[in-house]
Amino acid sequence: MKVIFMGTPDFAVGTLKSLIASRHEVMAVVTQPDKPKGRGKAVQFPPVKEAALEAGIPVIQPRRVRDQETVEALEKIPADVIVVVAFGQIIPKEILTMKPYGCINVHASLLPKYRGAAPIQWAVIDGEKESGVTTMQMDEGLDTGDMLLKAVVPLEEQETGGSLFDKLSDTGAALLLETLEGLEKGTIIPQKQGESPTAYAKMLRKDMGLIDWTKSAVEIERLVRGLNPWPSAYTHLNGKTLKIWQAKAGKENSGREPGEIVQAAKNSFAVQTGDGILEVTELQLEGKKRMETEAFLRGYQIEEGMKLCC
Repeated sequence: MKVIFMGTPDFAVGTLKSLIASRHEVMAVVTQPDKPKGRGKAVQFPPVKEAALEAGIPVIQPRRVRDQETVEALEKIPADVIVVVAFGQIIPKEILTMKPYGCINVHASLLPKYRGAAPIQWAVIDGEKESGVTTMQMDEGLDTGDMLLKAVVPLEEQETGGSLFDKLSDTGAALLLETLEGLEKGTIIPQKQGESPTAYAKMLRKDMGLIDWTKSAVEIERLVRGLNPWPSAYTHLNGKTLKIWQAKAGKENSGREPGEIVQAAKNSFAVQTGDGILEVTELQLEGKKRMETEAFLRGYQIEEGMKLCC
């Protein structure tokens, strides 16, 4: 097939590269505009643009994909299908129905579960046992189109948002090629989604990482893993931000207040939560490097009764 690819972040790069390496021909790549980043505000290309330029593929970067100029530019490109992976803008009906096979989306969840912007992280935070990828025939709704193919990915006990991201990116790349093959052969029977059994997977914000110590140790441990590597789970220690990168949840309780340190040893410390005790095994204090708790405690004294809070 001749393909127009629409995508922006790292998650979409694997699928683009798989398409480039396949028998299909990527005619053009559509991605978000370049943005300044960092203290120096140097202009940075979206990851998908970098991959496209490396392969010598023309790149279109509309500020608004629904602008008539962009619609007309896409109409002129001879393509059979538009593949969309984490593009970042709502795609209008004019584009959805423009090509013979329409727009095919690679979504990082087992639809209809976890429609929305952050399905990967919310699957970890919510304690799901499995996630996966769904290819979907896009319609005008938000992740509501007919499902084409699915691939299930089990979550490991220590799964993080980052590790699941990588797994689903690889899975999505393979599933998209399988989907295009099935569409060409006419072997795929689209399925309606029905109602979603989970809440909308809303976009992540930094303040979502603030730990509420009245929640259970199990919930907090899942938050830590789900928000690793971004935006990260955090609390405050003596007025400084303390990021928690890894922790273990225990069922026992100490009788202390949530947020109180109940155990302080040479190589670890534990915190009382609303239900259970959380042992902190990897952390990062404001202004310091990320490190294991044992290394942190060599230079910072933690005592029982100290309080972590908002």
